[in-house]
Amino acid sequence: MAQKNMICITCPRGCHLSVDTQTGAVTGNSCEKGAEYGKNELFHPVRVLTTTVRLEGKTGSRLPVKTAGPIPKELLFKAMEEANSRIVHSPVHTGDVILENIAGSGVALVACKEM
Repeated sequence: MAQKNMICITCPRGCHLSVDTQTGAVTGNSCEKGAEYGKNELFHPVRVLTTTVRLEGKTGSRLPVKTAGPIPKELLFKAMEEANSRIVHSPVHTGDVILENIAGSGVALVACKEM
């Protein structure tokens, strides 16, 4: 029985989880969120991408952006390439969609600041 050990980041407790790589059974969690996190992290890890995009009209200015929700971890590098090639024009408002479907994930990249 192979185990993968990880620390749950769902809440501040930081439970030390052991996840069976064959069955997905989780031990060490203090709540159901920890069990769900352990399974997801092993079989389908996702992350929220936070980065910046270039803002046209202001030399050296960057607009902070993030994905509106988590995207599959394996799409992070492709998503970063798309974000790095994006140029945004002012004015921009918090929550404006910068890219509709970043890296084919079905998740939007949105502005995090008014500029």
